[in-house]
Amino acid sequence: MKIIDTKEKTINGISIRTTNNNEMSPETAKIGALHQHFDETVSVDYKGGSRVYGVYFDYESDASGEFSVLAGTDKVDSTKDKLEQITLPAGKYLVFSGKGEMPKAVIDTWGDIWTYFSADAEYQRAYTFDYEFYKSQDEVDVFIAVKS
Repeated sequence: MKIIDTKEKTINGISIRTTNNNEMSPETAKIGALHQHFDETVSVDYKGGSRVYGVYFDYESDASGEFSVLAGTDKVDSTKDKLEQITLPAGKYLVFSGKGEMPKAVIDTWGDIWTYFSADAEYQRAYTFDYEFYKSQDEVDVFIAVKS
């Protein structure tokens, strides 16, 4: 992991509202279906440099409360749905990287994140905006907003 300062970025996509507790059960989980729906309705030009994001925002409180998730892209080629637009603010983020078959690689990366923040961590989560940046079909960086 590494700490970086990012620039503002606009992402267009589709969102849902959920909780971590709901995501632990296949009967109530929504994030996987959200990404599947996004993949089926939005054309992303990967060869042209477009990338997919999973944005976590509008936190009710902390990891135990509700939050919104947006599956989106930085450049829309075409879409069957009307997309929402969200702006990722510039700021300080702790970046965790994962590589391997999806979705296992991203799930394992979130496991690393939970482990890091469950200990006496050097940084504290801000619970403002966090996001997954899918660098390729088998690489992901997860950006966690931290308090300054």
